[in-house]
Amino acid sequence: MERIVVYTDGAGDSGTWWIVDIAKGSAEVLGVNYPALKPHHVGAISMLRYQSSDGLPISAVVTTPPGDKEGPFPLLVLPHGGPESRDYLGFDWMAQAFASRGYIVLQPNYRGSAGYGIAFRNAGFGEVGNGMHRDIQSGVAALAERGDIDPERVCILGASFGGYLALAAVTLDKGRYRCAVSVAGVSDPVSDLRKDEMHRAYASQRYWRDYFGVSSSRDDELDALSPLKHAKRASAPILLIHGEDDTVVESRHSKRMASKLKSADKPYKYVELDEEDHYLSRAATRQKMLKVALDFVIKHNPPNGVEP
Repeated sequence: MERIVVYTDGAGDSGTWWIVDIAKGSAEVLGVNYPALKPHHVGAISMLRYQSSDGLPISAVVTTPPGDKEGPFPLLVLPHGGPESRDYLGFDWMAQAFASRGYIVLQPNYRGSAGYGIAFRNAGFGEVGNGMHRDIQSGVAALAERGDIDPERVCILGASFGGYLALAAVTLDKGRYRCAVSVAGVSDPVSDLRKDEMHRAYASQRYWRDYFGVSSSRDDELDALSPLKHAKRASAPILLIHGEDDTVVESRHSKRMASKLKSADKPYKYVELDEEDHYLSRAATRQKMLKVALDFVIKHNPPNGVEP
């Protein structure tokens, strides 16, 4: 093998494809993911390691605003979906979009995340409404202790299961955030657990019951973990964004949440993305989602130098 294709991204690099000639010791750029983004547009990316409130070690990706801007900065918490997934040290288009507007972005790999061993994964079982939120809040506290962020200026945005965490943060664990954004998010994660005994035998049913820590279909046990059932407790404005053709998390999750928030006279906004799937596969839709989300967060949690 004389030549290989290599991909790089990170600080100052929005994603570059190279062809490396091993014999010549040279590398030539084949293409870049975002040609309009120059190195000085890309915020610095680093790992933050801290302990959660119960001592569990947590790792998080932190993206800071590019340039020489002075902090402390407002914070956007960006929890990943899954929950058995994780964020890596690299260019993240959503994190970089918010960093470019003057936000520090925290992407915590909370308990239950993949890539840290089976014990860490299993530590997420039964901790959806408890330990996961403590892991996120401990990351916010760690950044505040360093003086990087203003702990009174925090919003949270998540997609899919991350959308559930965002909604739960201002309904089940209220009072900590200025706003929440749910993109293709789950508002009633236990709705599919309200099945009869036959369906409970499915592997997916057992998996989600382990994560949510429920052993029966008792309504009170399940409702305790549902932002939809606690919409009237919403402590901050909520933005709901959903693709109309989403088959992974159906748009009814956001529509029903919007209806509940409206009935409770809580501040919210619902935006439906025409002909879009769960993954925001179309470039135009991603841009629309970013604009709507940025406008919402800037309104409720303005960056330095912007009047509320």
